This record gives sequence, structure tokens and C-alpha cells, in this order.
Amino acid sequence: MHLRIILTTLLAVLTFPITAQNQEQKGNNPIFDGWYADPEGIVFGDTYWVYPTFSDDYDKQLHFDAFSSKDLVNWEKHERILDTTKIKWLRQALWAPSIIEKDSKYYLFFGANDIQRPGRSSYDPNNDINHYGGIGVAVADNPAGPFEDHLGEPLISDFYNDAQPIDQFVFKDVDGTHYFFYGGWSHCNLGILNEDFTGFEPWEDGNLFKEITPEGYVEGPFMFLRNGMYYFMWSEGNWTDGSYKVAYAMADKPTGPYNRIGTVLETKEGDIATGAGHHSVINKPGTDEWIIVYHRRPIPNIDRDHRVTCMDKMEFNPDGTIKPIKITFEGIGAN
Repeated sequence: MHLRIILTTLLAVLTFPITAQNQEQKGNNPIFDGWYADPEGIVFGDTYWVYPTFSDDYDKQLHFDAFSSKDLVNWEKHERILDTTKIKWLRQALWAPSIIEKDSKYYLFFGANDIQRPGRSSYDPNNDINHYGGIGVAVADNPAGPFEDHLGEPLISDFYNDAQPIDQFVFKDVDGTHYFFYGGWSHCNLGILNEDFTGFEPWEDGNLFKEITPEGYVEGPFMFLRNGMYYFMWSEGNWTDGSYKVAYAMADKPTGPYNRIGTVLETKEGDIATGAGHHSVINKPGTDEWIIVYHRRPIPNIDRDHRVTCMDKMEFNPDGTIKPIKITFEGIGAN
């Protein structure tokens, strides 16, 4: 009788369905510990890097950490590569970093102070903490920093085309042009950085920025080039809840026009997480293998800022369109 009980118990253990918690413990997602969001993934040399937002209340979101890996599985944390002691005009928060290498220097762009303006419900005339700010840029000799303020003031602090100056992404085209995508409040602008990243080259009409907002755009622009096609991607929905998702468009030049094709990263009822969005994309060097780097909200979600950084495969249809992305606990295996 006792042997039968033991065997029955053992069989139950061996055949018991794997829970979400157990899967998370056995997989590679999240890719590192801690609350991090808005990740930008990039390859420098033989190393993968991820630069995320430190996800916390605004009064605590005052530094950046970076993470590096040789194999996409084992990540080294580089603490406080940039913080408020180096950005004197930063008072409230910094988030959504974007980085690019140029002439052996590393330029880290970021949003700061969550700048507001009169006419918005979020604008408080009696509290000037977010009356000044916008997009800043810092520079270092090493991708792990330390980074120093490049300008001593914001790169963009005005509201061109009604776009809040946040959520920037720098894309280097094949001809060496550095295109600068940015914008919140459902408006996306495009500019061209000048040679030393201190400002912008005007367009033919004399304006510094042209609006390229596709249908459904909210924030978080990103671009990559594959097989001669430019893929423009962005986030939709509300970053504070499960409605957050990623959509995209395609064009034969970086300036568009960009017509929305559809959603590629979106969580649904019964999924292992919610609110997957504000992403970037990594191409494994020398291959046609692609990885989406994004944040999502674990279940259960315990706070507005409870977001973690994950990676999953991104694959394409024969016509070049992107297949719907499956979010997993397994993530990406060792490269």
C-alpha cells in the first residue's frame, strides 16, 4: 500500500503540468534580473549590448545600467553608466536610451524630465520640474561608459509638430546618414543629425524635422534595414497596462512614406505576460537571424513600473513581412 502511494505520488510529480512560474525559472526570459524597460539592443564588435530604462517611480529613475553578453544568455551588468550627477539639467527622470557608435565614440541619447507644456492636463504651472527638458545626448569612449553630457543642455527641447521630445532612435543608413526618429504624444518626427551630433541638418524646406507619423503610432520608434527594405516599427496602446503592443510598416527608403501593415508583438488573454512593447531589434552578425528585444509585464503584475526585459525570435514571411512574434519564457538560446 505504501509503495503504491509512493509510485502514484512520483507519477503525479513527473506528469504535473509545468506552471508559468516553473517555466520562467527554466527559461532565458527575462534575460536579466530587475525591473527594466524600453530596451535597446545592439552589437558592438563581438559583444551584444542591451541599454534599458531603469523601471521605477520617476523620482528614482535617475540612472542607466547597461548589460553585455557574448552569447545572449550570460549577461554582465554595468552599473550606473550615466546618472544625474553628469546631467545637470536633469531633474525628474531619464529613460528610453538609444546608442550608436561613431568615430570610436559612443553616443547615448535619452529622454529626460518628461517635459510638458501649457495646454496639457499634465502641465502644472506651479511645479516647474518638467517645464524644461527633452532629449539629451551623452558620450563615452567605451560602450560601458562612463558617459558625460555632450552638450550641457537638451539636444531637442521644443515641441516640433506637437511631438513630445522623447523616445529617440538613431539609424545609420548605408550612405552614412544618421537619421533621427523620435516623438511621443502620438507624433513621430524625423531629422538628420549633423556631423558632430550637436544639432540637425535642415530639410529642403528649411525645417529641422518632418512629421512621418503612421496610423496608430504612439511612441517608441525603431528602424532596421533588411534585404533593401526599411522596416519602421513603433509602440501603440498605453505603456502602463496590457494594451501596449508593437506595429510596423515597410518602405524602400528611410524617409517613408510609412503605411501601417499590422501588429507583430501583442499579448492576449491567457498569455504568459501582458503589455509587450517598446522594443528594438538585433540581427545576429553574418546571418539572417533576427531577435526582438522588448519589455513586458509579468503575471502577476504588482506595480505600474513592474516591467522586465526579454528576447524572442523574429521571423519573416517570403514576401518580407514580419510573422507574428510569440512571447516565451524560453527566449533565445546561447549563440
